[in-house]
Amino acid sequence: MTDLPETLPYCHIDAFADRPFTGNQAAVMPLARWLDDSTLLAIAEENNFAETAFIMPDTGSAADYALRWFTPAVEIALCGHATLAAGHFVFEQGFAGDTVRFATRKAGVLNVTRDGALLSLSLPAYPPKPAPLPEWTAALGARPAEYHVFPGGYHVLLFDHADTVLALAPDMKALAALGDHQFICTAPGKQTDVLSRVFVPGAGVDEDSVTGSAHAVLTPFWAARLGRSSFTAYQASKRGGHVHCTHSGDRAVLGGSCVTVVEGIFRLR
Repeated sequence: MTDLPETLPYCHIDAFADRPFTGNQAAVMPLARWLDDSTLLAIAEENNFAETAFIMPDTGSAADYALRWFTPAVEIALCGHATLAAGHFVFEQGFAGDTVRFATRKAGVLNVTRDGALLSLSLPAYPPKPAPLPEWTAALGARPAEYHVFPGGYHVLLFDHADTVLALAPDMKALAALGDHQFICTAPGKQTDVLSRVFVPGAGVDEDSVTGSAHAVLTPFWAARLGRSSFTAYQASKRGGHVHCTHSGDRAVLGGSCVTVVEGIFRLR
């Protein structure tokens, strides 16, 4: 531990939010060098947000920054809201261009583009496939009309009515026992085209506030059902957040804004 820096910069950003205390919280922490994984995980556990994003200038030519994401329990392969927050942070630090590129370990290079106060995030589109309804869906507390799955732990549970999704009270222990998976419960929206709630108890997040990676699945799923490439979505968590979704080839482009809530230093020793 003696080779650790004494402090790190720290920024708390609400993503997919137009005002503080809404959207999804992320910590963004720039590094001069990668710390060991156990330290990164300990920092994320201390932050206790759904994700902490660690960024470092990329020494290669593929991207501007390298990016990794940690929940309080594990490192994850893809996180949308913390990537949007990282882009917001970089732009606020004076980045000259309108698109910042992040090299990730498992999701390729992800771009965040600014257009005034609005940001758009380009993620891989993950089109789920229909599958038989598994027995574990009883843990949701209501029976979905359809079940779709994308490899890697993305489960889409389609319900007929938004009110059914809003009333869900899942058995989190039962869902957590299935592993580090996303359980994406969705229905036609009320004031938006689409409504969803997302549960990830196996990764230490019972209900996520606004989940970019889930919308990488929902974007191709709903674009096909609605018969158009763009639509509006609302993730109906306690904090809530709006996402504008566009299906463009093999990409899901997610639009939203971010708000910086806290800036400071994180003490390591």
